[in-house]
Amino acid sequence: MRRITRIATVGIASAALALSATACGGKKSSDSDSKEPSAAIAYDIGGRGDQSFNDAAYAGLQKAESELKIKGAEAEPTDGEGEADKVQRLTELARKGNNPVIGVGFAYAPAIAKVAPKFPNTTFGLIDDLSVTDKNIANLVFNEEQGSYLAGVAAAKVTKSGTVGFIGGVETPLIKKFEAGFIQGVQDTNPSAKVLTQYLTQPPDFTGFAKPDLGKAAAQGQLAKGADVVYAAAGGAGAGAIEATATAGKWAIGVDSDQYNQAGLSKYKDKILTSVTKDVADSVFNLIKSVKDGKPQSGEVRYGLATDGVGLADSNPEYKNMADVIAAVEKAKADIIAKKITVKTAP
Repeated sequence: MRRITRIATVGIASAALALSATACGGKKSSDSDSKEPSAAIAYDIGGRGDQSFNDAAYAGLQKAESELKIKGAEAEPTDGEGEADKVQRLTELARKGNNPVIGVGFAYAPAIAKVAPKFPNTTFGLIDDLSVTDKNIANLVFNEEQGSYLAGVAAAKVTKSGTVGFIGGVETPLIKKFEAGFIQGVQDTNPSAKVLTQYLTQPPDFTGFAKPDLGKAAAQGQLAKGADVVYAAAGGAGAGAIEATATAGKWAIGVDSDQYNQAGLSKYKDKILTSVTKDVADSVFNLIKSVKDGKPQSGEVRYGLATDGVGLADSNPEYKNMADVIAAVEKAKADIIAKKITVKTAP
């Protein structure tokens, strides 16, 4: 029987009072004495149900609960939240005895930098960020550019118009990695192909990861300009891009999870050619297991093509029948692993 506790966010004032009380005690916050193994994930923008990044992290927690017999806890983001909200959320999860506590996404970096020192016996997982390090922080990072290169190869092989599209949720260095790999894969495969690029929002506005209507409008705009393959690295907003692309009878490429198999996108699955996958689920599971085994991961933990940490999904039966596309993708994968191809991390 699954037992996942969803943590509701309390007011910032309450958290401030709790932190103040700790400070008055003249010592760091201590980790909970709870003996029941438990682990927690704090979701990124869009929360659980995004059919992408957050859902992949949730799958890792589910797997850990089932196979490791641990108790799971989840915490959702709130609209328009700031760093103080994230600090509060992580503090609450750690105080309840969860270990590890995992921040899903680079936006948690500043908060983990503040909270981790207060709980030295708790391991904090930080997905997609290397900027904050400590002995009790595990940085779970991926070679997104490598998986995106393979998507570019596939897009260049299947396009009939010679124009493909890339949609990024927010223009950050992380999403630029997706863009760079995709463009390079397209151009290395078909130098005459054109890549249309659009970002939905600019920092500090990160809502581009959570607005399917923006993704849908961006895809419609690229389709109107002749794109017949659209790849969106936009979290929950990518669902809108997939809807628009599939409705137009063109190929969509998903991201993070194998979106062909996402129930919320089943209506459009036949036109989801493939997805660039990041093994976020196993990264979450592996960190939880390392803590339970008494050998918690720490520092950079990298997932790339060589370890199947990133890749290209082949769930769509139509894709499986594209022998020439698969051959080109497999050759590119082998060349990247053999370091014959160096994939750019910036456009």
